[in-house]
Amino acid sequence: MVDKTAVAQQFIEAVPYAHALGLTVDDIRGGVAIMSLPWSEHIVGDPEKGTVHGGALSAAMDTCCGAAVMSHPASPALTATIDLRIDYMRAATTGQTIVTTATCYHVGRNVAFVRAVATDDDLENPVAMATGAFTVER
Repeated sequence: MVDKTAVAQQFIEAVPYAHALGLTVDDIRGGVAIMSLPWSEHIVGDPEKGTVHGGALSAAMDTCCGAAVMSHPASPALTATIDLRIDYMRAATTGQTIVTTATCYHVGRNVAFVRAVATDDDLENPVAMATGAFTVER
């Protein structure tokens, strides 16, 4: 039997862009993935304020969502993004790590569906929220 969690973790660790962003897998199992994007100067989008670039945040959320799908018990080990909608709600606080939690809530015959939320230290006010559809290749 394939350990989907291990496959997902290895995949993420092998993605050069995820490595360049400094993404880390905090937890991944049973259709839920939690990943951290630490603040760093090289991912800043607004040099005056020091806030993280939206592209770095979207890459983190996309990767986390894919990991959630990969770890779901009803899903195959690999997936690809079909559609991802991200609502940016506020700028992340400068210097704080952004943590994304993604949940794969439904796996159909060909498509898996995911919701995600990204927060910094202010857990009550999300930085961004996402919904997505990912391939299910059998």
